[in-house]
Amino acid sequence: MTQLESFGDPNTKKTLINHGAKEPFFGVKAGDLKKILKKTKKNHELSLALYATGNTDAMYLAGLMADETQITRAQLNDWAEKAYWYYLSEYAVPWVAAETSFGFELGLEWIESDKSQFAAAGWGCLAYYAGVNEDENLDIEKYSALLDRVATEIHDQPNRVRYVMNGFVISVGSYITPLTEKALKIGATVGKVNVEMGGTACKVPLAADYLQKNIEKGRVGKKRKTARC
Repeated sequence: MTQLESFGDPNTKKTLINHGAKEPFFGVKAGDLKKILKKTKKNHELSLALYATGNTDAMYLAGLMADETQITRAQLNDWAEKAYWYYLSEYAVPWVAAETSFGFELGLEWIESDKSQFAAAGWGCLAYYAGVNEDENLDIEKYSALLDRVATEIHDQPNRVRYVMNGFVISVGSYITPLTEKALKIGATVGKVNVEMGGTACKVPLAADYLQKNIEKGRVGKKRKTARC
């Protein structure tokens, strides 16, 4: 925590507050978090201790540091419960969940929650899971059904859940080759997704347009080694 504090940057802190981070935290840049990560590598116990601090810098670092082979469903449920803003609920937590052996099942469980941080983490987890697992190891029929669900439900979902569901369409179309054309059609059906971005300049991509660019650039079907970045 002392090292995290030494990396604190006022401008980064101001930016993160605009996006939803809350005190206490230091405002550490992702690049500086990775400097710490180079020394610690994956460390299960330390990641749990960091997340338990409630400091968003430490919690995000915990997501990068977590050992997906040791973390349990109960621990990830606890993390999702405490993921109070989208850097945690849409990135740190679902990144780890997607790399576990039970990531798909956990993602399906989370999207049924009436708590938005769980639902967002669930859709994110399923999207990342598609990116790190080969098509032959995925439940293509279930992913197809989930695309249909997005088409009918996305505009009625809580704010950040809409954002992640839109990203789910892009991810499925980009990573699961048999569903690329369907995802493109679903994206066109969904159209513009309105998300309140907290007064920041961030925008919600049009899923169909974004996916079409990935198709044109030959990126479809290229899997990731890790969900985390």
